[in-house]
This record gives sequence, C-alpha cells and structure tokens, in this order.
Amino acid sequence: MSEPTSLAGEAEQLDAADGLAAVRERFVLDDVTYLDGNSLGALPAHVPARVEDVVRRQWGELRIRSWEESGWWTAPERIGDRIAPLVGAAAGQVVVGDSTSVNVFKALVAAVRMAQEDGPGRDEILVDATTFPTDGYIAESAARMTGCALRPVAPAEVPSALGDRTAAVLLNHVDYRTGRLHDLPALTAAVHAAGAYAVWDLCHSAGALPVGLDEHGVDLAVGCTYKYLNGGPGSPAYLYVRRDLQPRFDSPLPGWNSHAEPFGMRSGYAPASGAVRGRVGTPDILSLLALEAALDMWDEDGVSVAAVREKSLALTDFFLRCVEAYVPDGRVESVTPAAHAERGSQVALRCDDAGEVMKRLIERGVVGDYRAPDVLRFGFTPLYVGFADVERAARVLARTLTG
Repeated sequence: MSEPTSLAGEAEQLDAADGLAAVRERFVLDDVTYLDGNSLGALPAHVPARVEDVVRRQWGELRIRSWEESGWWTAPERIGDRIAPLVGAAAGQVVVGDSTSVNVFKALVAAVRMAQEDGPGRDEILVDATTFPTDGYIAESAARMTGCALRPVAPAEVPSALGDRTAAVLLNHVDYRTGRLHDLPALTAAVHAAGAYAVWDLCHSAGALPVGLDEHGVDLAVGCTYKYLNGGPGSPAYLYVRRDLQPRFDSPLPGWNSHAEPFGMRSGYAPASGAVRGRVGTPDILSLLALEAALDMWDEDGVSVAAVREKSLALTDFFLRCVEAYVPDGRVESVTPAAHAERGSQVALRCDDAGEVMKRLIERGVVGDYRAPDVLRFGFTPLYVGFADVERAARVLARTLTG
C-alpha cells in the first residue's frame, strides 16, 4: 500500500506539469473538492458580469431592440456553431434550445420518419437498455406516436439486434451510471449497414472527450450543456442534424421559430432550411447567453478537446490508483472500465451503503453523487479538477469508509 505522502507528492508534481492548470482560475471554486461536474459544472467566473449585462443593458435598456441589436434572434445557431467543434461537427449543423428530453423526442421521431420514407417495414426502435430514464420514457412515447415497437438492447448487442425492421437506434455515448464509453464509430456503422438511423445522446461526453460526429457519419445527436460545458443549471440543450439530412428533417414539434417565415404569421407550416429546423419556440435568452459566456474559455484559452481528454484519462487513472492504495480491500469495487477506449470522464465505485457514504463525503468537503442502489459517482472535469483534488478525494473516501 502506498503512503499518502508519496501519492500527495506525486499529485503536486502532476499539477505543476499540467498544461490546463491555469484554466482552473477561470472558475468560482472554494476549498471543497468538487467531483460532480458530470451533474452540474462549476461557475465560470466571468459569467455573472455577462449575465448582468444581458439583464441590465440588453433587456433593461434596449428591450425589444435586443432581438436584433444584441443578436438574440440568431443566438441558437450562433452558439450551436461554438459547440459544434467540441463534438466534431462543422458549422451549420447544431442548434441550441429546449431540454435534452425535448431534443431526444425531435431527433428520434424525425429519424423514424426518414426511415419510413426510405421504404416500408421499418417499425422498430432500439433503445439503450441501460439508458438514462428520460431517454427511455421519450423513446417509448416516440414509438407509440410513430407506430413502432420499442426494444431495449444493451449497446454491445445492438449489431446482432439490428434488422430489416429497425428504423432508429437511440444510444448513450457514455453510460451515466458506470462511466463506460460506448463505441460510437462501430455502432453507428452497424446501424447504417442495417439501413437505420443513429441517434446519440452526448450528455456525458461533450466537453470531456472527442466525439467526431461528422467524421463518423452520425445522423442525429443531442446533448445537455450544464455538465462538462458548464452552462449553468437548466442551461439549454442542443440538437445536431447532419447537413445532408437537414432537408429531410421533419420535426414533430414545428414551431414559429423554425418556420421559413417566422414573422409571416401564416397558418400553414413551411420549415426553414438548415439547422434552424430544430428550433421550436422563443429561445430561453437569459440561460442561452449565460451558456455562450461559459463557452468563452474554449476559444480564449485555446483549450482543445484532445488536451482535455488526455488530462481526463490521467485524472481517472490517478484516482483509481489512489483508491486502490488507500481504501481497504473489499469496501468498494470499480464498475468503470479500466481500458481508456471504454472510459468516459467519471469513475463509478460500487459500495453497499453508497447513499450514506456520499452524504458523509459531502460533509467532509468531497462532493460527488450516487445512483441507487449502490454506486458512488465521481466526475472529473479537467478544466478545473487537479491531481491534488483527486488524491484528497480518495484519502477522504478511505477515512470515511473506515469510520
């Protein structure tokens, strides 16, 4: 077993060599070790002033003029273009607005409609059997609406489950419980080989690791912005529609904001061209512009997704080493894959009394979360988590488990 002083010294050296260490100063942090960025990212320090400007000047002084003069009207596409490179997409394919659940519904129904246009008999939706519950709820509703059968399938079993009836497949890039990273390129290729459409949920991967939507030919994707993108509680989600599919994207929620002539006030709906088709109603301007401010550091600090991924793997590797060194045998078991190609940016530890353990960890200044019945989750946001944080978290976990 390693001595705490040894691992603490190693953490200090790793932090000194960390190329992203300076970015940490861009966030509002305190003495708490915050490892819950996979649920809610920390506050970027410059966001409050930007939001104050939106409220006091843009809304308070310019009022209705801000739709044009402050760029409110074009914000969903403008901010979408800023998220696009973080998920490996060219401009003009991402639109920001609504919640993840709403965007899953839009994407999945649109995918089924395209499949059914391609030919008869496409009447089945496959959904990740381990999915975050809301994706499952939405998939079940989408299946009823489109006359499809819904079949839950483990991601690894998707290739063998695909068939002539498959219309669309809804998958999570990273499993929210275990942190397992699924093989987006291979699974997307398998879905396409079966003549179906792939819809990916990127909530636990965007901003933490490379995604490669364009490179791997993903059809549609959705994701939230309040985790690794640090957009704030309830910040709007986004929808990706691959460029060549945009003319065929038939949203089940046509709204005036996605109309070809939004101010024409026509009774008949005519969809706009491009990613704008993914819009529905009036954007949530306050949260949307807070998100835009939060994205600044990716550009201003020259942060690359590759650098973030490299540090993410180093952090999670180091955490697993510290846990192995400090925690008594048999008290926890990692359910996060050891292989880098199969790991997201979190570590999940199985622990019999996970809820009570996490409560005590939080009381001692280490904030993670847990998922019933027995999983402790620790999320590692490389923009502001350091190696000393990791070492301290493992040390406090060991002390908590031993009394």
